[in-house]
Amino acid sequence: MSKVKRYNPPEIQSDMIKKGFLLYLFLVPLFLSIVMALFKMNYGAFLIDTIAFLLFFAVIYLSKKGFAQEINYQKSRIAKAPKIHYKEFSAYLLGLATFYTAFIAGAEPLIQSLFLAALSIVGYWLYYGFDPRKDKLEDFGDISADVVLKTFHEARDKMEKIEKDADKIEDRELKIKIDRAMERAGTILDAIAEDPKDIRAARKFLVVYLDGVAKVTGSYTAMEEEEIDTETRERILGLMDDVDTRFEKELKRLKANNQFDLDVHIDVLKAQIKH
Repeated sequence: MSKVKRYNPPEIQSDMIKKGFLLYLFLVPLFLSIVMALFKMNYGAFLIDTIAFLLFFAVIYLSKKGFAQEINYQKSRIAKAPKIHYKEFSAYLLGLATFYTAFIAGAEPLIQSLFLAALSIVGYWLYYGFDPRKDKLEDFGDISADVVLKTFHEARDKMEKIEKDADKIEDRELKIKIDRAMERAGTILDAIAEDPKDIRAARKFLVVYLDGVAKVTGSYTAMEEEEIDTETRERILGLMDDVDTRFEKELKRLKANNQFDLDVHIDVLKAQIKH
């Protein structure tokens, strides 16, 4: 744990956004067909093309939800596989949309339309891959995986709330202190992710302190900053210093526990070698 770094790979999200953009290309010719049908007052073609457009738009909508799930899954060291397989639904819906567009809107032969539909499904899977299926959960011993996940979700949700509130704060000194405390909290979470046996000792610490900071930042942003007097401001700054100090102590405790475990393993190994 002594060299814990926050795991936040922006390349994952960037790659997904680039790939997802290609799905919008399906909408361009359909949109032009809708416009042309409208200008020609061909309401039958307008209705057929609009349905095709909506089907492909639904593919994009579901795909974006699937990409978001996958990004969160890849960014987390501990996570359960998504229960709803949005990308799988998107692939099948893409096949349906392709078949509808070819057979109904384009009047293509049935066999050719079915081939194009199957090709689109396979192409989607080859390019975007499948939804994550495997839980990223290690053996936590007597600690429930649900407890670990619940603690992480609660902590992350509170951190996101605090960070959103911090973005609204104009007091630079206070904002810096909040950002520093959240950075330490994130480091603690990463440390626990590497060694979840510490979750019981850290759970109360994380929940209590993060909840307290969230309440303070929430109350602060609910007021006009000009209305906050000097005494209240100094108390808040002092509170954030105290939070930062306690976060630092907790991180040192986690590192010390890890060092103790390492020493125990070394001693056991030495005893085994002697025998």
